[in-house]
Amino acid sequence: MRLTRYTDYALRTLIYVGLHEPRQSSIAEIARAYGISESHLTKVVHQLGRLGLIRTIRGRGGGMRLAKSPAEIVVGVVVRQTEEDLALVECFAGGSCLITAPCRLRRALGEALLAFLAVLDRYTLADLLGGNEGIEIATLLGLPFPMTEVAPHLCPPTKL
Repeated sequence: MRLTRYTDYALRTLIYVGLHEPRQSSIAEIARAYGISESHLTKVVHQLGRLGLIRTIRGRGGGMRLAKSPAEIVVGVVVRQTEEDLALVECFAGGSCLITAPCRLRRALGEALLAFLAVLDRYTLADLLGGNEGIEIATLLGLPFPMTEVAPHLCPPTKL
């Protein structure tokens, strides 16, 4: 299974915005941080806004923030919403294949796709942002170190 660049950018945008909370993020700074095209990212951000995952603020001082808590954003759902086509092979998309009816490969690939999505459904954006990895990603992206009371999902668990 290979995700499109579009879905990759959508997930990376959510990670960036989630790590940057509660501050607003801009398309320009996200594109610069990841070294990706602003024009491609603009399309992604527009769809993330339409899906209700981010809230965009226009004009001077504008930007974007998460529209939901990171724990409410399920990775598998984002993949389903941003992937144009999850058809692994031609017969999944209604294409013609001589052996479609009795084909066990089609069944096996269908099960594999369902398993892939089921695993992604077990993860939320909060899982991707949490712990030491979230802090390390924030550092790599040049984001300020999060404060516990502002972004508790980014802080490593405390030991008793």
